[in-house]
Amino acid sequence: MANRSSTSPEITPSRSRCIVEHDTEKLSFELINYMQLKGMEVGKFVSSPVCRVGGYEWEIRFYPDGLNKEYTGNTSCFLCYLGKDQDVRAKFSLSMQETKGLQAQVASFGTLDYAFTTGLNEFGYPQFVTTSKLKSLARFGDGCFTIRCVLSVSKESPPLELHDDLERMLEEGLGADVTFGVGGREFDAHRYIMAARSPVFRAQFFGPMAEKDMRHVEVIDVEPTIFEMMLRYIYNDKLPSCNNEGGGYNAAI
Repeated sequence: MANRSSTSPEITPSRSRCIVEHDTEKLSFELINYMQLKGMEVGKFVSSPVCRVGGYEWEIRFYPDGLNKEYTGNTSCFLCYLGKDQDVRAKFSLSMQETKGLQAQVASFGTLDYAFTTGLNEFGYPQFVTTSKLKSLARFGDGCFTIRCVLSVSKESPPLELHDDLERMLEEGLGADVTFGVGGREFDAHRYIMAARSPVFRAQFFGPMAEKDMRHVEVIDVEPTIFEMMLRYIYNDKLPSCNNEGGGYNAAI
């Protein structure tokens, strides 16, 4: 004969989470002979080849004569997001060094964190390096410079569909190893899942005073319909719609 026991359930709320991952790449954009780029006019830019990072397309934009007249005397440099349909958050840093010779560092900036949108798709430094500094370096070198960008794109993974899988097990009765008797009705369930969500069942199934191989539990002071909703909440972490019956369910929890 199967072991029997009686109890009144208590449920521990579950937790769900999203996992945020990052895809990081190093981009390089070589400027061949800066002196030939100088004089393109304010607001004109040259761009790097398009690079795909984190599932999105990006390019570096360099303005040899500055972004606009406000930044006359400076070059400007921006990271540009080329996506059309989705906003994306990224962290990136920009730097410049001489391409040949001593490969001296020309400029280096800290990491920026920015939420790119289709309307605000460029972010960076309108005062990147002064034109006088680059002309001076070009005069004593070959005038070639490399812009480097370390780009890290955030990718949010969707929550795991664990609750859907657990609810399917409940509905199909797959692997059920305990039966709950409630007001003349019986409900098949899984001891480990019930124990994980309820300290009462945890103690009853696996505590020091637990009966070995308990297969049947009589639940007292709970209506069958309320217990059925409570059982589904244990498996799928979803409350029923707010009505009289649902209100009684919430109170029972």
